[in-house]
Amino acid sequence: MRRVVVTGLGAVTPLACGVAPSWIKLKSGTSGVKKIKHFNTEDLSSKIAGLAPSEDNLYSDGYDNIFKATDWVKPKDIKKMDRFVVYAVAAATQAVDDAELACIKDENEKERTGVLIAAGIGGLSNIYETAITIYEKDARRVSPFFIPACLINMPSGHVSIKYGFKGPNLSIVTACTSGSHAIGEGTKIIQRNAADIMVVGGTEAAVCRLGVAGFCALKALSTRFNEMPSQASRPWDEDRDGFVMGEGAGVLVLEELEHAKKRGAKIYAEVIGYGASSDAYHITAPEENGDGAYRSMLLAIKDAEINIDDLDYINAHGTSTPAGDIAELKAVSRILECSLKPACMSSTKSSVGHLLGAAGAVEAIFSIMAIREGIAPPTLNLHREPDGFKIDLVPLVAKEVNIDIALSNSFGFGGTNSSLVFKKFS
Repeated sequence: MRRVVVTGLGAVTPLACGVAPSWIKLKSGTSGVKKIKHFNTEDLSSKIAGLAPSEDNLYSDGYDNIFKATDWVKPKDIKKMDRFVVYAVAAATQAVDDAELACIKDENEKERTGVLIAAGIGGLSNIYETAITIYEKDARRVSPFFIPACLINMPSGHVSIKYGFKGPNLSIVTACTSGSHAIGEGTKIIQRNAADIMVVGGTEAAVCRLGVAGFCALKALSTRFNEMPSQASRPWDEDRDGFVMGEGAGVLVLEELEHAKKRGAKIYAEVIGYGASSDAYHITAPEENGDGAYRSMLLAIKDAEINIDDLDYINAHGTSTPAGDIAELKAVSRILECSLKPACMSSTKSSVGHLLGAAGAVEAIFSIMAIREGIAPPTLNLHREPDGFKIDLVPLVAKEVNIDIALSNSFGFGGTNSSLVFKKFS
């Protein structure tokens, strides 16, 4: 089996633009959840979100490393892209530069380099705004770029065009599991020798009136902490009342090990396991016992050919929903019941909110950084833990711990589940 390693990372998160500044703020306990200012929330029960510190100054107060679209995309091209595409291009550019792939000129190398960037929803804000334009003005006012701006495969398309990568050009849509599935499927593409390099990840920008209204109608979002945004995302805490929507992108460069070594690439970690399963239970709710999540993790662990005792850290899906958090805890407890050593688990959504289709990719990056630095990031706002579980949920403060192997979970509407296992490379 061809081994797959990670040689580049890029991210846009509610904490910062860039992996390093996002990680620094994450482990220090900073929250990127803020009051929504760029549209009217008067009639919405949830008025907060995890939004990238941005150039419009609405969300940049007190933040360094803010996101500026024109740093990554030419001004004339921005109108051709929904915001989720721009985030993806920014994160992919960081990852490609980090992996030193931009200098690839050989056509054979380009044909062996592919792109698989996923999203759960795609160009929702553009769809919403265009529908209003048609309703209030005239259908002839619709932009000719409307359709290509919104398509979920366009992040992959734009990145492949930018760099001339001519290998597999794909996308995946599996709700909040999209980014994780993209990494897992990209790994499989390299393992079966269909490519040597895959630029993979997830992106999302669905915080608009339509997106928030939709999740509010589902009663899925936190509504009790509108005046205290940084306290709203509180996985496992007794006072949790729903998740916080977030935006951003995470992109990784995956590479076949010998190919990476031959070109002297920096190696962050190795991807050693991937599991995917279905709840086959309900369109939005997990099965109470977390059976689908359990099977996803078990498949990833078997794929990695490791023992349960080898797990050092789990980056949980941990969205802060009453039912979902407990179902995942039950699943993880079942996985760890035969373990002879305690593993720690935290939810980084407590800092950035739930980035939907980008969540799995951003959390995979955080898991890799946890391996590299030996730090389990904290679960913010976890003051009162649920009874009956013997798992270290890393409440409030980051924890120094030797992490050789980390598992990252992502679960989504439709009952879709994905788990990834990363290993320290040596």
